[in-house]
Amino acid sequence: MVSPAAADPLGDCTATKGAVVAVDFGPFGGPVERGCDTTPTTGYDLLHEGGFNTTGTEHDGPAFICRIGAGSFNSGTQYPTPDKDDCVLTPPATAYWSYWTASPGQDDWTYSQYGAMDRKLGDGDVDAWVYGGTDIGGSTGQPTFTPDDVRAGGTDTPDPGNTPTGAPGDVDLAAAGAWLKGSLVDGERIVDDGADTPNHLLTTETAYALAAADRKDATVSKIAAFLAAHTDDYAYLAGKDEAPDATAAARLALLAEITGQDPTGFGGHDLIGDLKKNVCAAGPESGEATPGCTAKGDFRNATYADGQALSVLALLRAGVTPPADTVERLTQVQCKDGGVTSILIRPGEYCDGDPATTGLVALVLQKAGGHDDEVAEARVYLKKAQREDGSFPGYTGATTGSVAATAYAAQALRALGDTGRADSAVGWLSRQQLVGGGFGFEEGATDPALYPTPPAVLAGAGTSLVTLTTKSSDPTEPPTSEPPTSQQPTGPAPGDGPDLKKGVAYLTSAANLRQGQYYTTGTGSSRADFGLTIDGAYALAATGLNNAKLRGIVDFLDKGGKDGEGRTVQDWTGSGTPYAAGGSIGKTALLAEAVGRDPRDFGGQDLIDALDRAVCTKPSTAPDRSCAAKGAYTYAPSVFSQSLAVMAQLRAGEKTAAEEPIAYLESLQHDNGAWPSLIPSTNDFDVDSTVMAAMTLDLVGGDTADKAVDKALDWIASKQLAGGGFPGAAGDSVNSAALAVQGLSLDAESYRAEITEARKFLAGQQNADGGFNVAKDGQRGSDLRASTQAVGGATGISFGVLVRDLSGTSAQPTPSPSGSLPEIITPGDTAGSAGGTGGTGGGVLASTGAQVSALAGIALILVLAGWRTVVAARRRADMGGRP
Repeated sequence: MVSPAAADPLGDCTATKGAVVAVDFGPFGGPVERGCDTTPTTGYDLLHEGGFNTTGTEHDGPAFICRIGAGSFNSGTQYPTPDKDDCVLTPPATAYWSYWTASPGQDDWTYSQYGAMDRKLGDGDVDAWVYGGTDIGGSTGQPTFTPDDVRAGGTDTPDPGNTPTGAPGDVDLAAAGAWLKGSLVDGERIVDDGADTPNHLLTTETAYALAAADRKDATVSKIAAFLAAHTDDYAYLAGKDEAPDATAAARLALLAEITGQDPTGFGGHDLIGDLKKNVCAAGPESGEATPGCTAKGDFRNATYADGQALSVLALLRAGVTPPADTVERLTQVQCKDGGVTSILIRPGEYCDGDPATTGLVALVLQKAGGHDDEVAEARVYLKKAQREDGSFPGYTGATTGSVAATAYAAQALRALGDTGRADSAVGWLSRQQLVGGGFGFEEGATDPALYPTPPAVLAGAGTSLVTLTTKSSDPTEPPTSEPPTSQQPTGPAPGDGPDLKKGVAYLTSAANLRQGQYYTTGTGSSRADFGLTIDGAYALAATGLNNAKLRGIVDFLDKGGKDGEGRTVQDWTGSGTPYAAGGSIGKTALLAEAVGRDPRDFGGQDLIDALDRAVCTKPSTAPDRSCAAKGAYTYAPSVFSQSLAVMAQLRAGEKTAAEEPIAYLESLQHDNGAWPSLIPSTNDFDVDSTVMAAMTLDLVGGDTADKAVDKALDWIASKQLAGGGFPGAAGDSVNSAALAVQGLSLDAESYRAEITEARKFLAGQQNADGGFNVAKDGQRGSDLRASTQAVGGATGISFGVLVRDLSGTSAQPTPSPSGSLPEIITPGDTAGSAGGTGGTGGGVLASTGAQVSALAGIALILVLAGWRTVVAARRRADMGGRP
């Protein structure tokens, strides 16, 4: 238990007001002390306003905190005491006060790479200080307590005595799935008791649960086919040309998205289009109310908050930005205590929340983004509502736990980072599972029921409708052509492959990733290599091993971040200019789609509209070389560029706009199955380009595309060299081997041996710093471009289905305006070297100082000149092949 420091009352700081700091005096025989600042400004001020006193080093001044004391511990003695550290020079990385931060709603710590004076705090932020040592990436030495432990005690947080104590347990997913399948009629539908009338709602719920219990279950496809054939009966009872029942249409759209089908053509309806065009412009108060509308922003006929939330989610999962009023409407049904009421009340009406609706709406608002305060309030409500046994009541005043409420709350808490509470809730659910596999409505029930069982299965499977998919999470299994919807695996693929954790550490090291935002074009350069930066983001998305750094890159690109020369990503894409580069636009849009951002509003540009306009209607004539051919993209002179742009269009649902680009890409395939590197074709055969084209056509789907993919994979496999590598521009190439793994993983069962050998080859080209050589026989030394491809490619995940949900991450600290950050380098550490130059790199000592000076006589050297990277040039980058 942490105890408060003598400062502002901790009760004055809540989840939405003020900031809280914790200092761990454990190494000095003391407790974890907390302090509160109701008007937070900087991390430095929070320490002092929270009741702590500090001392800086003589060399660096007060900003570099060397000692911390608290009046409530040992009469305010500051630690470490002078006999342990005289605080003359900057402390060593093995013994100093490390600085950790968490944003509102976040329950994991981020190792701060900036000084406390540079940390700009807002309401709900949490800081922690821990004495000891860390490595340069902050993967060791983190606090032993969570941000939620620090928050505990505020007026908006649950009393510590309310922490659930239910033992963890597992829901028997197989038994639940068997019980649900036994409830189906003809293996395809649920019917109401005593009748043969299909219950479409419970049928969709059963499909969701079976997909969660076993994504390979063929019953899910059978149910989906039944519902597609009865879409009119479920969602369009008013007539197929009338506004649908929004909840029903959303449920069907989600089922399509979960099973890899097209929600814009499900059951003969464009479910997404119909939802989006049937949003209420006003409520009855306007005097011009539309039937099915309670207030402005309602989806027509939604009626309940869950229907509104599911409709928003269906649009989000389809890659469509919901109308702002529809998302705002969800915030209007949130009560003052953070709970969400189940009915779509009008603003100002009586509001009484329940955990089930609150959990679902919190999940959707988190996915939508931009409503951190509302999500944080919902999270506080859920924590308060949780009972000591881990369960949640179904409604205000209920004295027993509800299975459905506990299931939805558990799903939300897990997504919000409260894994302990989520585990406790699932543990309670496991104890409610009945013989046979089903669940009753509430605690102690003896009869299983169809309504509560599906959400319990989703909670037990650790998923929700936000992330549920039948897509494989095993990189060795053949990917399907379904649209990307779920989290990808977070670790290395099976087999003797490279160490992806070390590879990610290399890619994200301060020596390589400038200010945690972008890679540069070379040593000493401040110019961003945006194409390389996006390659790095793809690699991080594929592994999931550092989502915080991935978000830092994405935010930089999305929010118009400028490099050292004042350039943004749109200066690179040319979007909105006469020199729009289709491949670069496609590459950027594909990243947005992979991480759940809106490609129609990314970096201040509608990238999908720009792609649509970049499709050439005919070849240009010299001296204009903007268009290689009809169906090519402007200023996209390679198969790589063509493929990226097609994938981005397809993932945005622009099938019609992509028809001619797809046809042109197909026309470039040689009879042997290979593709050339450049367009117009130079009649060469290129492994890298063939892989990209194959991944693109796999996403296209259909007999013609599938046959083209099969020929391409046969050709790729035939080019494997002795030792597992593949030929590329640099010889026995790391880039080509990594791409080959991605391509052959489209049919992993057939090419398992080739994939295994290629991954062994990549492991053999990985260096001690985690980076990779360019090629087997080339100059030794880690190359940044080769490393991005090796890390991402080794997972076997196609760019066509790559996805990484960043909704649970927090914004990274904003670098200081000077762009010059203190960097601590350990002599002999070559983590930042690239291209075999032997350059020196390292990481920021993320403790305290605003401007830390050089260390002398100890094993750390301060570098103030910025990050060091050396990026070896690659022929294809210059030609636009890897925009």
